[in-house]
Amino acid sequence: MLACLLLVLAWIPATLHARCSIAIDASEASALAGKIWHNESGGNFEKILWWNRGEAFASVGIGHFIWYPTGVDGPFHESFPDLLDYLSSRSVPMPEWLAPGSARDCPWATREDFFDRRNDPEATQLRRLLTDTMALQAAFMLARLESALDLIVDAVPAHQASVIESRFCALLATPVGRYAIVDYVNFKGEGVKVEERYDGQGWGLKQVLQSMEGELPTNEDFAAAAQRVLERRVRNAPAGRREERWLPGWLSRVDSYRQ
Repeated sequence: MLACLLLVLAWIPATLHARCSIAIDASEASALAGKIWHNESGGNFEKILWWNRGEAFASVGIGHFIWYPTGVDGPFHESFPDLLDYLSSRSVPMPEWLAPGSARDCPWATREDFFDRRNDPEATQLRRLLTDTMALQAAFMLARLESALDLIVDAVPAHQASVIESRFCALLATPVGRYAIVDYVNFKGEGVKVEERYDGQGWGLKQVLQSMEGELPTNEDFAAAAQRVLERRVRNAPAGRREERWLPGWLSRVDSYRQ
């Protein structure tokens, strides 16, 4: 995987954002991708195509990108179709049922359906696509971060914009900060969608940046803010979702931002 990542990620520019000039070389990008893949599934290739218990969607690729079945319109950003568009823009050959212009809905209706049919041709073809494009999936996550600052700044009150930008850029200035921010935006999104709210409060990168207090080193401040935001999400979540079962794993992941 490393050699492939180094080859594909060598094109990454020296600036992720015009206001945050920072160099990310191919070796660091490879390490980031490996950490996120480990965070999502322990690096288990069986779980490159998966369906978690209690979820209404499949988790796809090294970033466990969300993919909803036909007729399901959940509150969380559906990121796997975005990845498919990214791969298509890089001229990656697609199975016919995933080609541009096709429906591109998740072909499994439920978790049970997924496990019953996980060796069908669609699953086999998709698993091969995901295994062959791991480097490009990492590049896609970095591209998502590249656009995140503008989305977040546009979504906050004007008086917060410069503070948010300063915190974002401070995180990009160190390797551990870059890992934290890339991982979190892949993990819980930008936080700009109105639909991604419980009791009117979100849990994405926007909310974490807003919750930082400035009294700790930047990566530790970010980790503490992320912990508060995720604990609030669990308190606000509908009781039927039982999100408290996931909180220990989420907090363990956030704790890695402190190291």
